[in-house]
Amino acid sequence: MLTFWGAKQARLCDGLTRRDFLRVGALGMGGLTLADLLRCRSQASPPARPKSVIMVLLDGGPSHIDLYDMKPNAPVEFRGEFKPIHTNVPGVDICELLPLQAKIADKMAILRGVKFDTGPAQAHALRQLLTGFPQNAPHRPAFGSIVSKVRGLANGLPPYMSTSGQANASPHSREDAAYLGPAHNPFTGNGSGLSLSPGMTLERLNDRRSMLESFDGLKREVDANAAGLDDFTQQALALISSGKASDAFDVTKETPQTKAKYGNATSFLRARRLVEAGVSVVTLKAGSWDGHENNFRLHRQYGPELDQALYALITDLHERGLHQDVAVVVWGEFGRAPRIDRERAGRNHWADAGFALMIGGGLKMGQAIGDTGPCAERSRGIPYTPQNVLATLYHVLGIDPELTFPDHQGRPMYLLDERGRISELL
Repeated sequence: MLTFWGAKQARLCDGLTRRDFLRVGALGMGGLTLADLLRCRSQASPPARPKSVIMVLLDGGPSHIDLYDMKPNAPVEFRGEFKPIHTNVPGVDICELLPLQAKIADKMAILRGVKFDTGPAQAHALRQLLTGFPQNAPHRPAFGSIVSKVRGLANGLPPYMSTSGQANASPHSREDAAYLGPAHNPFTGNGSGLSLSPGMTLERLNDRRSMLESFDGLKREVDANAAGLDDFTQQALALISSGKASDAFDVTKETPQTKAKYGNATSFLRARRLVEAGVSVVTLKAGSWDGHENNFRLHRQYGPELDQALYALITDLHERGLHQDVAVVVWGEFGRAPRIDRERAGRNHWADAGFALMIGGGLKMGQAIGDTGPCAERSRGIPYTPQNVLATLYHVLGIDPELTFPDHQGRPMYLLDERGRISELL
């Protein structure tokens, strides 16, 4: 610590400010050179890595009672065709289709009895995963768009990226920035490219002039109260056109051993590459679980695929020392009816008892939270909701859900209405 005559102490090795530097230059501290100051700064502790979130959307809504909330002692019309297996967490059993996850259950937390708001028609609720709000509510920004607004560029990369295919989906399910403006829409991509949603591709960005002309055209279409395509977006697109984001997106740069570990789950491997590079939020979609008919056949198909993908992602994050910095949430848009529809060998929508897997991010792992009774029908206590899950993820990212942003009419809108976090995870 250095003390200037009567001045407050200036911490050098913990971070030299511009004001401190000017003071040193002006006062000519005896024997302290610029090289000394720079060396001091280089020895300071590196700043903490900003945390990230990977959100895995299980489209169509998998069956909670057939995967993570099994009831082997329930009547036959409830319990289904699969058997539970023990995990490495005493007292926590999961489906026999998930043996790899059973080995690493101490690195996961299972949230049971999540209650969704699907309305009287029990409609699909994918938008509720993305925003926290049901389909019949006024459209709200996606979780990733909020993070984009708060954080901005991350390590020279877009803060919010989607490989889920929902960015250009119908208004009932898509992930977009709503009243935050198109600058905070997700950057989207597939295995071969990257683009700004909607209507912007890497090919169109090759020429700087055409890029700026595209900005001008899009600006005219933006609502006068929206954020629009501002300087932040121009910087982000310029960085993407330079190839940095495409490099992070390119799974071919991984070792053969890592690619073999993930198998066909390249979207999970891509998500790990993106958060490791500095992207704050990545969304992806896994499977199509709408089991009104042939529920058990669908789960036999997608269950092992999900098992390998999550095992690869979770162990990879641990091996790379990223598990404290990256939170993963895996969830569907509701559960499935505990009582089986025998005529169709299926289960219908069930909003009263969904599930979510919470992984990493500094949260407390190795537990199952919630009790849905003997037949997995609904929570026996006060149920957690998607907003509680998102509030917990905002907590991981250091974002206060009490924040407000003005909507198109200038009204301040909270990030969430239910801002309670999942206390068992903290």
